[in-house]
Amino acid sequence: MATLISAIETQARRHLIETTASYWSSAELVDIIGKGILDLWRPIVDLKQEYYLTVDTTNVTLAANTATLTGVPSSVHKVYLIEPVNNTSSGANKNLHFEPMEYNNPRFRSARASANIDPSNAVLYYAITGQGAPVAAPTIHIAPKVTSAVTLRFCYVPVLATTDLEAADNVPIPGEADNALIAWTVAYARAKERENRGPDPEWISVYGTEKQHLLMSLGLRQYQEPEYVSALFEDYWA
Repeated sequence: MATLISAIETQARRHLIETTASYWSSAELVDIIGKGILDLWRPIVDLKQEYYLTVDTTNVTLAANTATLTGVPSSVHKVYLIEPVNNTSSGANKNLHFEPMEYNNPRFRSARASANIDPSNAVLYYAITGQGAPVAAPTIHIAPKVTSAVTLRFCYVPVLATTDLEAADNVPIPGEADNALIAWTVAYARAKERENRGPDPEWISVYGTEKQHLLMSLGLRQYQEPEYVSALFEDYWA
């Protein structure tokens, strides 16, 4: 069962010797917990185990004669995959592939200058620009342009919104993160009573250990098959 943020607050208060809010308000501790959640979320995303993968098949499209995607969600943090929805062997976009590439790559520059193409049996390059979430949706440039619209399967990792977290919400972190968040909360709550206003170093050390253990436990989601790294030019082996 998912842990409520209120449960993290309650357990942190026991370590702070304040089971009833007085010196630290509930809103204050919930805000600290939210920052701890963000600190855990970032390296979990970098594990590339798809804990936060979102698949959108309705909103993102490549319009005809257009150099950027439309309908890109404003919450995009990392782009995981772009492909056409209608990509079956008999579909309008069969064998249409999207390949990430730097905007100033010579091949991308050449594609931008080429004539519009039919959106099948082709490779389209894309480059992601702009700040992205939480500032705004990234701009995703496409080249070459296509002669007819393509509905896309847009797979991405969204940012984790913590500004609206409340005590009644679940902790949105996988892998039994309770101890890490409790240690983070106590460490930063104690900053309020420390002369230098810095987090408690002993509790930060506890947090670091718990965080490391959490990331190790989340590092691999399946044990059915061993993980292998693809060899250089493996696709061209006879």
